[in-house]
Amino acid sequence: MQPTQPAYDAQIIYNAFPGLTPLQKEQIAGLYPLYLEWNAKINVVSRKDIDKLYLHHVLHSLAIARFLELAGKGNLEKGARILDVGTGGGFPGIPLAILFPQAEFLLVDSIGKKIKVAGEIAAATGLSNVKAVKTRAEEVAGTFDYIVSRAVTDMGNFLPWVKGKYTKGIIYLKGGDISKGGALDKEIESALSKAGINRKSITVCDIDLWFKDEFFKEKKVIYIPR
Repeated sequence: MQPTQPAYDAQIIYNAFPGLTPLQKEQIAGLYPLYLEWNAKINVVSRKDIDKLYLHHVLHSLAIARFLELAGKGNLEKGARILDVGTGGGFPGIPLAILFPQAEFLLVDSIGKKIKVAGEIAAATGLSNVKAVKTRAEEVAGTFDYIVSRAVTDMGNFLPWVKGKYTKGIIYLKGGDISKGGALDKEIESALSKAGINRKSITVCDIDLWFKDEFFKEKKVIYIPR
C-alpha cells in the first residue's frame, strides 16, 4: 500500500481549521517532511504511524484548540503561557504553537533525544514562541495559564506533578471508556479524589464529535479548571 501523501494529509488540518493563514498552512505542511527526516534518526513517532502524522498526531493535538474555541477561549491572550508536559517529539505543543502564535509555549520532556527533536522541529518551522527543555514537570518553576498534555501518564500521577503550576486550567488528552465503571471513568475518579478536585467541576468532551474518524473513537479532552 502506498503511503499517504503529506499534502493530502495536511488538507485534513486545513479543512478542520479553515481560518488558517497562509503562513500557518505552510508551517503545517512542513511538519511531515521534518518528522519523516528526524524519525529516521530518532524514533519519536511510531514507524507504522508516520504516514498518518496529520490525522493521528497533529489533528489529535489540535483537539485542544477546538475545545478552547468551543469554550469561548479560542483566541489565547497575547503572552499567554502554556506548559506542555511530556511533549515527546512536540505533541501537542508544536501544532498548538502554530495555531496560537501570540502565546508562549514551554515544551518539557525528561528524555533528551525526544526533546531535541521537538526543539529542532520548532526551530525549523520558525516557531519563535516555543522553547523546548529537557526536564521533569515537577522541576519547572513558575506558573502557566494552561497546562496541556497528551496521555503522558495516568492522571493520578500527572496531577501532583503540576499542582500549583496553572492559573486557568489543565487540558489533558486521554483515551478510554468514560462510561460509569469504565477504565477512564475509574482513573479520573481516583485521580480527582486524591487531588481533592470535585468531579462536577471538570469537563470531558468526545473528540469524535468534532473530528469524524474511527481513530478518535473514545478519545477525550479532559478540562480541569483552576
